[in-house]
Amino acid sequence: MKAVVCRSPGELVLEDRPAPGSPPAGWALVAVSHVGICGTDYHIFEGKHPFLAYPRIMGHEVSGTVIETGEGVDLAIGEPVVINPYLSCGKCIACRHGKPNCCVKIEVLGVHRDGAMCERILVPAQNLYPANGLSLDAAAAVEFLAIGAHAVRRARADPGARALVIGAGPIGLGNAIFARIAGLDVTLLDMSSERLAFAENELGFSILDGSRGAVPDLVREATSGEGFDVVFDATGNTRSVQSAFAHVAHGGTLVLVSVVKDDIVFSDPEFHKREMTLVGSRNALRADFDHVAASIRNGAVPLAKLVTHRTTLADTPSDLARWAHEKSGLIKAVIEIG
Repeated sequence: MKAVVCRSPGELVLEDRPAPGSPPAGWALVAVSHVGICGTDYHIFEGKHPFLAYPRIMGHEVSGTVIETGEGVDLAIGEPVVINPYLSCGKCIACRHGKPNCCVKIEVLGVHRDGAMCERILVPAQNLYPANGLSLDAAAAVEFLAIGAHAVRRARADPGARALVIGAGPIGLGNAIFARIAGLDVTLLDMSSERLAFAENELGFSILDGSRGAVPDLVREATSGEGFDVVFDATGNTRSVQSAFAHVAHGGTLVLVSVVKDDIVFSDPEFHKREMTLVGSRNALRADFDHVAASIRNGAVPLAKLVTHRTTLADTPSDLARWAHEKSGLIKAVIEIG
């Protein structure tokens, strides 16, 4: 089969790889249809992802069609599916408590093991969710949107709460969309005037442009000095995460959607006087995937506006390398494989 392989940082090639064999019990063989390109994929290409072993087939935002099943799998041949790329052990403390998204031994397709920038992939059947009327094109967007949907659910904010989403990239935009679906009053903060213009003009969000003033002043002005009830940081930037503590209202919540490699330092007196809640949000659960799929089906997600770039498997090596640097106008790129 054809596969796009990142042999080493900066080296992305189209290769012939052996196709997977018949699936073992509990697994299914999927013909890959569409793959979204994630910030993680760009980081792998650029050599910025920690603990990653090369060569690697990337790709974890995936839709496809079941073409063969192993023993005990209750999926029909020809079933269109969304792939949950978080492979869990099913036995650790997180899995036992219904949180396979933070499994102790988690393996993510395209990161810890080869992913879906290829024509065929073997996946545990428990990680395959029927598309239930979604097009395969739309189904490939479910995973990246589920990250934001999960973060919103983790926040447990009441409808009408003032929410600030920091970071207007794909994850932040998805976060903002599902915060709005949950009834929150959403504002987006970023340093990119271009991305904020998209969020305001195309998606209808209120914005704070961090490039046009001191962010603490902008937050105070937007909230009459009170801060936001819930703040989501989706930047992957250490300074942004540390600054976000100051944007939270007394009694409010800070949700860390992105992850950074550095230690996070904050003022304990400021944290305590607010009685702030600090929440980590990692990956997503089946309930989040289902919520996203339903929201796409009912028209609550402006998916056509989010997918701005497309390519084929053969053109992915050149296009992904270019998009890693040419970000203007880029929100979400999708590889059409099937």
